[in-house]
Amino acid sequence: MAASPAPRSQNPLPRLRPLHLIEGSLSARKIERQAPWLAGLHRISSGALVGLGVTMLGLSALTLHWQNQWAHSFAQLQASKTLEHRMQESSALLEQHHLSLVRRPGLLEPTSSEKLIHLPEPHSNRPRAALPLLAGFQLRAIPAGY
Repeated sequence: MAASPAPRSQNPLPRLRPLHLIEGSLSARKIERQAPWLAGLHRISSGALVGLGVTMLGLSALTLHWQNQWAHSFAQLQASKTLEHRMQESSALLEQHHLSLVRRPGLLEPTSSEKLIHLPEPHSNRPRAALPLLAGFQLRAIPAGY
């Protein structure tokens, strides 16, 4: 007796290409034929997602730039605070030194109006002209503490 071939199932599965299921379900042409309004909605949502992605990339770049600027400004603030503290310490030391000299009156020479020397006010040269691009702007002095 010859061996009979193995029984086959009633519904043989056709050999499918890989990703055939995904290609068929996401086919724009098939959806556009069946529901044109759904295809339009798909295009709008895809465009909105691309726009949001680009916007997020732009905002991320701006955030990194602003954080870098803030860190640089904060470092400058810390340096200025350190310099201000040193200046206050120096002025306190000078004040203590002058106060210690006042306690010993023999070290200081008394002043009188005859010993004062009056110097003429220094003549200032022409004020420097601003750069041509900045000539149109009116520059104001920045108040102390800012």
